[in-house]
Amino acid sequence: MFLPFLLTYCGRPRPVDEVQEDLSSGKPPESNDLSDTAAADASADRSGPTIQSVLTQNGFVCRHLVIVPDDEISIRTVVLGWCDSGDIDWIVTTGGTGFGVRDRTPEAIKPLLEREASGLVQLMLSASLQATPLAALSRPVAGTIRRTLVVTLPGSVKAVQENLAALLGVVGHALDLVRGGSGGAVHAALAAEGVRMPEASPAPAGVGVPEASVDGGSVSSGGGGAHHHHHHAHGHDHQVPQPRSVLSHDPSLPAHTRARESPYPLVSVAEAYLTILREVRPLSVLEEAVTPRLRGHVIAEDVVSPHNVPSTYSTNVDGYALRSTDPPGIYKVLDHRTHALSTPLPPYHVFRINTGGPLPAGTDAVIMVEDTRLHSTQRTPAGEEYEEAEIETLAQVPRGENVREPGSDVRQGELVLERGTVVSAAGGEVGSLAFVGRASVQVVRRPVVALLSTGNELLDLQSPTEFPSHGWGGIWDTNRPSLQAAIEGLGYEVVDLGIVPDSLEAHIDVLRSGLESADIVLTTGGTSMGVGDLLKPVIEHHLRGTIHFGRVRVKPGKPTTFATVPTPGGRNERVPLFALPGNPASALVMFHIFVIPALRKLGGWPEAKCRLPSVRVQVRSTQPVDDGTALIIPTAPVEQIQETMRLDPRPEYHRAIINADPVGFKAYSTGGQRSSRVASLKGANGLIALPARGEKGPSKLEIGDFVEAILIGELQME
Repeated sequence: MFLPFLLTYCGRPRPVDEVQEDLSSGKPPESNDLSDTAAADASADRSGPTIQSVLTQNGFVCRHLVIVPDDEISIRTVVLGWCDSGDIDWIVTTGGTGFGVRDRTPEAIKPLLEREASGLVQLMLSASLQATPLAALSRPVAGTIRRTLVVTLPGSVKAVQENLAALLGVVGHALDLVRGGSGGAVHAALAAEGVRMPEASPAPAGVGVPEASVDGGSVSSGGGGAHHHHHHAHGHDHQVPQPRSVLSHDPSLPAHTRARESPYPLVSVAEAYLTILREVRPLSVLEEAVTPRLRGHVIAEDVVSPHNVPSTYSTNVDGYALRSTDPPGIYKVLDHRTHALSTPLPPYHVFRINTGGPLPAGTDAVIMVEDTRLHSTQRTPAGEEYEEAEIETLAQVPRGENVREPGSDVRQGELVLERGTVVSAAGGEVGSLAFVGRASVQVVRRPVVALLSTGNELLDLQSPTEFPSHGWGGIWDTNRPSLQAAIEGLGYEVVDLGIVPDSLEAHIDVLRSGLESADIVLTTGGTSMGVGDLLKPVIEHHLRGTIHFGRVRVKPGKPTTFATVPTPGGRNERVPLFALPGNPASALVMFHIFVIPALRKLGGWPEAKCRLPSVRVQVRSTQPVDDGTALIIPTAPVEQIQETMRLDPRPEYHRAIINADPVGFKAYSTGGQRSSRVASLKGANGLIALPARGEKGPSKLEIGDFVEAILIGELQME
């Protein structure tokens, strides 16, 4: 039984008469202004459910229908995540294949294809062209990624139905071949029939239903009328499978009654990421003073300049204001202490002025200090020189020389910073606000993080307590200090909840405290299958929380858990909670992959910027070492490095040092990648995204291979 997955886009429907008016005037249907409504109302997507319905009625199992943002990285993340799982036969996308500015599906998918299926593309175009010549403006792509077939459909319901009617006649055979089958039965049947004329494929259930609507910026009409599907807008909402209610064991029952296998389904990294973006909502807006503490906030308003900058004629150099008609010669010097700006400058005088200063009345140019010579000075009664008296100008300057006109930098009412701008540490945004005189600005509140570790075996490094017996000395709590360093390094405030023992009451009390005092709760340990692993039961049984995923198909970090807990009457309507694995390397890696995007989404970052940036890197066999004076490349057995780059059945994030040089980025493994080995993150500034090992694919990354790496620290030059 085939398992096609759907990756769909949706947009706000436009009125039929509005689109018809565009078409009659020769103007293409718009698509760029449609995604906001779809983000608020996923029901605007009609093509995705249509595909799901048609395929289900034709014997396919469709498990997911996901709406992703209209950017190439998000599309590729989902598609590659599903392909990496190894058990998905067919991925169908809808929308984004037209000529709209934001129609980027072909550009996102085509570079991923290992084998293109041009015949399927021709088949789809042929089916649509029989209905309308405007189908020529559609840009579908099709092909295989590993053992998965990927097909991109247009955005309108009518076009989707036509394309599926054509595809269902051949896709079964295609999927059999992609999965490694011989297709012998089909070829034998064709040979037995001899040469035959093509016949129209029978319409599958649900195809041909009359439509008279506009879907996602595309016109559909019933009764065989013309329809247009070359444009499609994109939504920003994410629909992934909702979890079942309560799956965790009851901690009040005896140990022998607990499950021996996790009841939580494994989800892909892409599904987990999209779930986080869907469930995490930005915090409230507040007014903040424009100070350096604004760093990291997201602007929650469109900031316009309240006045012209500069507000009057001013100079952009140090020099002397004068008239452009003044010839070279000797002039007396005035300044702001001896002459009012509103009074016209007397003849045979210049006005000394510093960069940014306003020009006095009657002047229209500024001569630079370098183009003048001191002629005489003023003296004290004791004969000491203390001030310029006269200067000689060495040139005549034209009108407007070295002068800034009012509003030449920023005009009154001009947009200075857009809503959604992230205030960076580089200073440009704070400087822009100060430049136009904004003393305060509306921003999204930055999240406060509650942090705790769980486990009876843990010792606090700063206040250790002795274990009573068994000769067991315990282990140092590594996760809290390392995560707190990372969180505070990003500029977030941390509420340290300490170490929580493996007690049901202690877990409940501490988590409630964290939910009341913070905007997000971050825990480590207690997420696996042990009797003392209480986080999931406490979340579901005692805090009425919802676990959105309890396991992720990733290495390291498989037990990573994400939940939301309702907090009526609290700081927020509900609080997201991440339960990270107890192994230190796993906790830190999952923090960068999942928690940072959640922190950014809480803080109002645009979704396209929530994920840490990634670069294409080349795997190298030796790690550069800086001895303080020069860069030394030590010798190291290539086999040792390759051993650490062996592929796992799960996608893996391999800790690495990434350096930049003039021709690209180089990645060096930090050595052994055991999940408990926190030293593998020492000096690491990147995570190499190793793909899952396929049945017939490579078993390791070779030296010189190129692969994606996520940046978690500052890049260094090689």
